[in-house]
Amino acid sequence: MTSAPHVTRVSPDGITWLASAGTYPRSTLALWRERPDAPLVLPCGTVFDVVSAPAVFGRRMLDGLWAEGAGSGPVAVFRGRTLLFAAPGTAQRLPSLLAWEEWGSHRARAVPPLLCHGPGDAVTVPPLTGDDAPGVARWLVAPDTRHPWLPGPEVLLWAAVRAARDAVRISIFPPADQDAKVYDVSRRR
Repeated sequence: MTSAPHVTRVSPDGITWLASAGTYPRSTLALWRERPDAPLVLPCGTVFDVVSAPAVFGRRMLDGLWAEGAGSGPVAVFRGRTLLFAAPGTAQRLPSLLAWEEWGSHRARAVPPLLCHGPGDAVTVPPLTGDDAPGVARWLVAPDTRHPWLPGPEVLLWAAVRAARDAVRISIFPPADQDAKVYDVSRRR
């Protein structure tokens, strides 16, 4: 099983790519030149969309992307969430694909919700330099090219499905009724 590379610093080409998502890319670049340790808020929907998952589940998705395929695009962690950068349009398409898979139904209650950020949304992008302090936004896979590969909705759907199957134990028995009275009948007279 191949794990994701641990890249904590954004390359100069990656910085250019991230800045291109901002309304004023040159201002974003100037701000980062002055404060490379500052996180920034960038809009989603034109250069990238973001799929946000709870940290552990998102990490399972990331590991699956690297083990089963071409890897992932940039990935960050922030406030207990894993942010998977995705192709524009993913935020509109992925929810309907998840509904088709009955994501969040009574059978999949243990599977966490995925938040999709697209046009009109913005996300906090970690600082350009790595910082492994707890609770700080940081890159797991930092952008390193001007045109990074970004997974689309179908790729992320199957990464989520595989992660859910690995995380949830399947049982042929329905869950026990928590309010049911249980009697020990093994000692019958």
